[in-house]
Amino acid sequence: MGMQIRDDRQMKALTGLSQAQFDHLLPVFNDLYQAIQHKTYEEGVESGTRTRKPGGGAKGKLPTMAEKLLFVLYYYKTYPTFDVLGTQFEMVRSKAHQHLHKLSPILYDTLVHLELMPYRELGTPEDLKAALQGVDRLIIDATERAYRRSQADAKQREHYSGKKSGIC
Repeated sequence: MGMQIRDDRQMKALTGLSQAQFDHLLPVFNDLYQAIQHKTYEEGVESGTRTRKPGGGAKGKLPTMAEKLLFVLYYYKTYPTFDVLGTQFEMVRSKAHQHLHKLSPILYDTLVHLELMPYRELGTPEDLKAALQGVDRLIIDATERAYRRSQADAKQREHYSGKKSGIC
């Protein structure tokens, strides 16, 4: 069997979550996983490619829903290579990749469902204002990038940032 969690400290170290937070995610993760399994089964029945019911066949290396959630959370907390991830969960590299590819969108949907996912895209200034309700300070992290300067004098002045290069 794969990874065993002994206590809350180890749970936080391996997943970034407390046991209580993990337990909060698990039922939603389970429901979303089951819904996808059911949809895949129905599509298989309709197309005639399905040979057994969901849950049928050999048991994989992540037999329980808790192990599936632990697997994907462990990956995003530690970002191991697939060789390391596979070794930790007693599976080959390609299976580790396959599991991650399947479970990542379910984790994302779980976090969205529980309203734990931050906004990533804001289309308008109004959307930004709505997202910042109750926030009294905003820090913007910006990186200056290299820019290809025009050889024309007037164009150069138009794009000058005001910074000196520091080279004499």
